[in-house]
Amino acid sequence: METFVHVVDLGSFSGAARLLKIGQPSVSKTIAQLEQRLGVSLLNRTTRGLMPTEAGHRFYERARLVIEDADDAERAARGLGAGLSGRLRVSATVTFARLAVIPLLKPFLRQHPDLDIDFILDDRNIDLLGNGIDVALRLGALADSSMTARKMGSSQRMVVATPSFLTEAGEPHQPEELVGKDFVIYDSREGGNVWQFRHRSGIEQSVTLSGRIRTTAAEGLKAALLADLGLAIVSEWVIKPELSDGSVRQVLSDWSLPDVNLWAVYPAGRRASLKARTFVEFLEKRLK
Repeated sequence: METFVHVVDLGSFSGAARLLKIGQPSVSKTIAQLEQRLGVSLLNRTTRGLMPTEAGHRFYERARLVIEDADDAERAARGLGAGLSGRLRVSATVTFARLAVIPLLKPFLRQHPDLDIDFILDDRNIDLLGNGIDVALRLGALADSSMTARKMGSSQRMVVATPSFLTEAGEPHQPEELVGKDFVIYDSREGGNVWQFRHRSGIEQSVTLSGRIRTTAAEGLKAALLADLGLAIVSEWVIKPELSDGSVRQVLSDWSLPDVNLWAVYPAGRRASLKARTFVEFLEKRLK
């Protein structure tokens, strides 16, 4: 069972053999015996490697739960101080993982020396079950209400630009002054060009932005912003260092935009593993 899970996770017999430190023929023989015992084919060979059949996918999901339950039971027997082991697969957006998550990992990995972490980084929301994800770190509103999610925190959105761009284009003081100015548009579900501003007095105002640069990734948004290509609406965590050193400035500070929430999302229909829960608790404490 464990060998099959490793084959699916790594997409090959050879990868599972290296992980288990055994020969590839032993892995192939183990899978063949498992298929013979179950009476079904569990794997298909494709140009992308080994992919589970429909029966194989069902078996994989249940097998992972059994293995995780066994790991949890073993850790409980050893005591709360015992480290986690195995492999944790985490989905996150590229920029958030690079700036806010990966730099925090050293003490977590030191505490759990037998745990490996796979980061699947994509600014789009990927299929958690289909990609074997244990937990996804997602920003903004959740599209799928069937998923189990835990709110980890929120971040302020703001309008920012470089001082040199503001010197050239002029600094706006009211939302209506943003109309016609060059914006870098974050072309995603959590971005776009229509925004609702709220003044500290309670007045609200909707503004439609325009710009010659559109990007589907936060990395591109930040790069264009720092290249003086326009104003941008960003979450504070994206440009916190640049705000601190003055290379980026916030404008319209009397006006607020909807905060962006951070969620830990677990695959629908599956209980969150101890590895995933422990990882999320670790991040939650440090991100606050």
